Amino acid sequence: MGPIFMRHIVLITTGGTIEKTYDESSGSLDNRRSVVGTMLRRLRLDDVSITINQLMSKDSLLMSQDDRFRIIDAVKLACSNSPTPTGIIILHGTDTLHLTGEDLYQAFSNPIAPIVLTGAMRPFEMKRSDALQNLTEAIFSAGVLQPGIYCVAHGKALAFPGVTKDREHGTFVKAKHETNN
Repeated sequence: MGPIFMRHIVLITTGGTIEKTYDESSGSLDNRRSVVGTMLRRLRLDDVSITINQLMSKDSLLMSQDDRFRIIDAVKLACSNSPTPTGIIILHGTDTLHLTGEDLYQAFSNPIAPIVLTGAMRPFEMKRSDALQNLTEAIFSAGVLQPGIYCVAHGKALAFPGVTKDREHGTFVKAKHETNN
């Protein structure tokens, strides 16, 4: 039996629906604290080390271009650290995930590892949430995809550019480009 290869993933949290928590006193769902540690403890992650960077805790509709630049800077920092990550995952709100993905695509023409954005349509704390599934798929994808920028959710890995949110079906799709005949 040969040596065990340890994958190293940097997980950057930004908030979004995937990390929203319910406040019983106000009856609201808000980004107050990261729940990624709770989610990771529910998974069996043999031969995977994960470094968590809790960058921000925002609904993606409230994200500014400066916030997207902070995400890009966090990815650059992760790529320059030792050990070099075998994958980078960004937990992000689904409403503007496509904007951040396009900015990452522009910023990293030749990434050293897969950069995977994921989120959830329903918060982790709610029944029938897709949060844990999408996080699991993102971790798996970060180990098997070629370097590039991806959105991973609902059993699909979609490469940027051209990923959009399909609000009617509650998932992500590749945008259809019109062709001139």
